[in-house]
Amino acid sequence: MEKRGRGGKQPSTAAPPQQPMTPGKERRPSMFEKEAYAQILRERLRESIHDVQYVEPPFDDPVADTGKEWKSALAKLKFANSYRVEPLKKFQAHSVETKVQQILKENLKDVKYDDKVFSHLSLELADRILLAVKEFGFHRYKFIIKVLFIQKTGQAVNIASRWIWDVAWDTWVAAKHETETYVALALVFALYCE
Repeated sequence: MEKRGRGGKQPSTAAPPQQPMTPGKERRPSMFEKEAYAQILRERLRESIHDVQYVEPPFDDPVADTGKEWKSALAKLKFANSYRVEPLKKFQAHSVETKVQQILKENLKDVKYDDKVFSHLSLELADRILLAVKEFGFHRYKFIIKVLFIQKTGQAVNIASRWIWDVAWDTWVAAKHETETYVALALVFALYCE
């Protein structure tokens, strides 16, 4: 049965003419084929002002390997999940404290108070302390180093820090070096990351 609309006209059922399939049509080259790599780049850059003269494919290229080495050197060291909730070597606060005390004593033995010098010196000391603490080999610990210089002018000072803390594995160490004009305080926070 045929359905008719209100106007009484029958809708045309003729399909629009389709283009015939060409059996000889070439497939698009894959980017994984050595020969087609430069061609694909030329097609992508066709509308730009750049002209691709020659592109070496990165498959057997030693420069590509060098790039991988360069990227891996800059990559951050990532640890796989070991399902460990405790460190292999627990942070030894006493040995770290003596090392930090020694660093402060060596670097500040003849230094007089100067606020312009101490702004730069605090960064240098923090870097030296961080390198010394990393030499102990406490794996999966993150270290935060704070170095404070306080001029002695007869005042009282309270220093406080707040952290989300795991009491079992996280800890901190304080080392102090005192002269007639200032007090140097170094704080090392060791945070265990599972």
